[in-house]
Amino acid sequence: MRPGKRGFALADQIPQEGDKSVQANRAEASGSALTQGQVSAAIAFSALGWAFDLFDLFILLYVAPVLAKVFFPSGQQMLSLAGVYAAFTATLIMRPAGGWVFGRFADLRGRRRAMVVAAVGVGLSTALMGALPTVESIGLLAPALFLGLRLVQGVFMGGMVASTHTLGTESIAPKHRGLASGIISGGGSGVGKLMASLVFLAVTSLFPGPAFAQWGWRVMFFSGLISSLLGLFVFSRLHESPLWEALQRAQPGEAARKAPAAPAARLGAFLPVVLLCIVLTTCGGGLSYLTSGYLPTFMKLVNHVKPKDLGWILSLSALAVIASSVLSGYLTDLVGRKPAMLVYGVISLVSIPLMYHGLAQAHSLREIGMYSVLLSAVGTFCYAPLLIVLNERFPTSIRSSGTAVSWNIGFALGGSMPVLVSLIAKASSGLSVALAIATGLLALAYVLAAWATPTRHNLMN
Repeated sequence: MRPGKRGFALADQIPQEGDKSVQANRAEASGSALTQGQVSAAIAFSALGWAFDLFDLFILLYVAPVLAKVFFPSGQQMLSLAGVYAAFTATLIMRPAGGWVFGRFADLRGRRRAMVVAAVGVGLSTALMGALPTVESIGLLAPALFLGLRLVQGVFMGGMVASTHTLGTESIAPKHRGLASGIISGGGSGVGKLMASLVFLAVTSLFPGPAFAQWGWRVMFFSGLISSLLGLFVFSRLHESPLWEALQRAQPGEAARKAPAAPAARLGAFLPVVLLCIVLTTCGGGLSYLTSGYLPTFMKLVNHVKPKDLGWILSLSALAVIASSVLSGYLTDLVGRKPAMLVYGVISLVSIPLMYHGLAQAHSLREIGMYSVLLSAVGTFCYAPLLIVLNERFPTSIRSSGTAVSWNIGFALGGSMPVLVSLIAKASSGLSVALAIATGLLALAYVLAAWATPTRHNLMN
C-alpha cells in the first residue's frame, strides 16, 4: 500500500502526534538502520515467538478428544468436545486484555522487553496445565482450574502479538514488509503447527493407546516450557525495533515522561480503523482455525485417521501453511495489499467448502492427506497478510497497542468458530456441512471487509 493523499475520512483527523511519528520514521529510520543479520534475526525470532505462541494453542487442538474425556466428560461426544473448545476460546477472550496491557508496555518500553515477558508467561502457564488433576480426582474443580490457567495463558498470548507483530515488520525495508508478514504470521503459524505435529507424533509413539490418555497429553503440555526458555535466552538478546528507537529519540524529554497516559487517548481516535481491522482478523483468523485448527478433530472423528498417520499428515499440512503464507504475503508486495486480499477471499469462498465436502467423502489415506494439505494451504491465504495490513493502519507510537488490540479481539471472535461449529453439527456426520457454511460466510465477510480497506492510508512510511 503506497502512501497517498486520500484514504479514510479519518485520515484528516489523525492526531498531530501521529503525523509527527510518521515524520520521525522517515527522518530518522535511516540513522537507525540495522545490519542484514539483525534484520534477519528480528524477522526470524518474531516468527519463532509467534510459532511458540501458536504451538501452545495447537497442543490443545491436537489432544482435544482426550481432554474432552479428562476434563469435560458427558454422554454426548460433541458436547464434551464443545467444552474443550470453550476452554480454547477462554484463552482467546483474554487475549485483548493482554494485547492492551503488553501493547502499551511495548509502545512505551520497547518491543523486545514485551516479547521476553510474554514468552515466559505463555510457556509456564501451558506447562502447568499438564500438572492438573482430572475430573475423576477432584471433580468439577479440575475443569475450573483448567479454565483458569487458560485465562492466564490468554493474557500472555495477547502480549506476544504486541511484540512479535511489530518488531519484525518495523525492522525490514518497506518493499519487503508483506513478505515479512507472511513469514512472521503465516510462517510462524506453520512452524508452530509443525512443532506441535512433531511433538504429537513423538508423544503418541512413546505413549501409545491408553497410555496417551493417561500421561501423553500431560507431556504435550509440559513441552510448552520450551517457549519460556526461548524467551529467557534468545529474545532478550534481540535488537530493538529501529522505528521505535527513532521515535524515542524524536520525543522531547518532557513528552517522553508524560507518554504513559498518551496511548489510551490517541488509540481512541482510531476507532473506525480498529473496527475494520477486527473484522478482517475475525474472518482471516476464523478461516485459519476452521482449517488448520479444526483438521485434527475432523480427521479423527470423521475420517478415523490413526494417531501416527494423523501426525504425519498434519506435519505435511504445516509445511504447506509455511509455503502458502510466505507466498501470499510476498504477493501483496507485488500487486498491493487490497487486490491480493480480494483474490484470497474469493478463492477461500469457493474452494474451502468444496474441499471439506471432498474430505468427508475421502476414504484412502492419500486422499485424506491431499485434502488436508490443500485446506491448510488455502486456509492461510486470508490470514498471512493481516499482520502488515494492521501495522500500516497505526503510527509507531501506538502501533503495538493498535495491532495487538485489533488482532486479539478479532482472534477471540474468530477462535470461537470451532465451538459454534461443534454445537451446530451436533454429531460428527454433520461436521462437513457446518464447516462449509461457516467458512463460506467468513470468506464472504472477508471479501467485503477487504473491499472497504483503504489502499493509501499507510502510517508506516
